[in-house]
Amino acid sequence: MTRLSDVPADLLDELRAAELDPELVWAKLAEALREDLPDLDLDDPTSSSTIPADARGEAVLGAREPGVVAGLGIAAVTFFMVGADATVTDRVPDGTRVGAGDVVMRVEGLTQRMLVAERTALNLASHLSGIATATSHWVDALAGSPTRVLDTRKTLPGLRALQKYAVRCGGGVNHRTSLQDMAMVKDNHVIAAGGVVPALAAIRGRVPGLPVEVEVTTLDQLEELLALPEPPERVLLDNMTDELMAEAVRRTDGRVPLEASGGITLERAARIGATGVDFVSVGALTHSVRVLDLGMDLVDR
Repeated sequence: MTRLSDVPADLLDELRAAELDPELVWAKLAEALREDLPDLDLDDPTSSSTIPADARGEAVLGAREPGVVAGLGIAAVTFFMVGADATVTDRVPDGTRVGAGDVVMRVEGLTQRMLVAERTALNLASHLSGIATATSHWVDALAGSPTRVLDTRKTLPGLRALQKYAVRCGGGVNHRTSLQDMAMVKDNHVIAAGGVVPALAAIRGRVPGLPVEVEVTTLDQLEELLALPEPPERVLLDNMTDELMAEAVRRTDGRVPLEASGGITLERAARIGATGVDFVSVGALTHSVRVLDLGMDLVDR
């Protein structure tokens, strides 16, 4: 494998502009490539046996179904990582809606090395594009309402930054990235602390200035929080019916942002948006999304 410094500067700048750390991207790609090449001395016996080392070719990456692409810049880094002496062209911007048959990127370079990179590049781009596509479905379903779709921390271990980037590509909003970004009082914390108000007070006493979100399951708990001189920065309405959510919005009257969670399905999205809640969090965006089918084919010259 080559070095991060061998990646074109404009591609690295693009990653930074997307709030992706190039060193993190490099590390994740290197980890994925090692799954295909556990013995770096052996390389890929199939490609090295059938294709001359100096042979050059062109590969087309295309969408085989409609969706929203994400991670194409990350996929492009893979070809530089394996030393394909690559030139990448016709790459559509992440967040673009594509149709079946659309070309999303072309790569010209050493054919052997491009085939070594193929599966890693496609695995990540297809997965991230699946997240972006699923997120876009929620954005479309909530159109015309004040409600924005949030991701959660239900991400694949080690891929959180990339998955949350894909959510942004699909038009969604990132929730907290780590436990330390925001305190989030869930039902177990409420039980342990003796109620929503004591739990909130305990956090503010220990970590002043940290934003706090408190989960409530009843309107009475919501009223306890709203009665405080300083309510939490956000309230999570857990497993509430559409009717209860609408009543929570009415009682809150804009004083605290409200987030809906639990029992959330895409079929219910429009009804949730109609309640007026500010956010709806959807763990399925990252923990069980279906990939977008992307493929790579060599151009027959």
